[in-house]
Amino acid sequence: MHNSESYITEDLIFSNQTIKDMKINSKKFYNSIKNRRSVRNFSKKDFAISVIKNSILSAGTAPSGANLQPWHFVIIKNKNIKKLIRKAAEQEEEKFYKFRATNEWLDALKPLGTDSKKNFLEDAPYLIAIFEKKFSLSNNKKIKNYYVKESVGIATGILITCLHFSGLAMLTHTPSPMTFLNKILKRPLNEKPFVLLIVGYPEENTKIPSYAKNKKKLKEIISIF
Repeated sequence: MHNSESYITEDLIFSNQTIKDMKINSKKFYNSIKNRRSVRNFSKKDFAISVIKNSILSAGTAPSGANLQPWHFVIIKNKNIKKLIRKAAEQEEEKFYKFRATNEWLDALKPLGTDSKKNFLEDAPYLIAIFEKKFSLSNNKKIKNYYVKESVGIATGILITCLHFSGLAMLTHTPSPMTFLNKILKRPLNEKPFVLLIVGYPEENTKIPSYAKNKKKLKEIISIF
């Protein structure tokens, strides 16, 4: 239930940029984000956890249904826990490649050269497990959350963008099912794993598939009325 403080208003902080600045800033942002790529080869080089924390704070500013913020982020640095996650993830991935994936799906994955082995889960210095909450608990009372996947998806996008802006590389990893994360990370049953982010520096001389640069042109993804 919302408390009375929820209904107190305050002045909006807004940048009020000039049209010229808006054009410059939007182009500048695009020129940065267009170089974002998913990588699968990570250096073991460490960095300050404060970068992750600031990125998660940024994710926490995302809009959400009724401002209920139905997400939880778990930062994993511990080597033993990363090993447990890798073992569990590879078990699910092996089933995927052998039994679950259609031939069409496997053909789509061929250019990436992926298989059930997920070395990056131990190589990268940090993993971030993102959980979605269909409902929250407060004083043993169940509180329904709204537009959960949409809200968590937007927050995840902001997190990825901030990590890139901060000079880090990442990979979205979604072995299915991911319920093993609840057990390993001791998360309650009202939380469901949404995505696992692998975060760090790319390994030196990392290569990516050439086609990864082939993003759709503006005219292919836009309509104007």
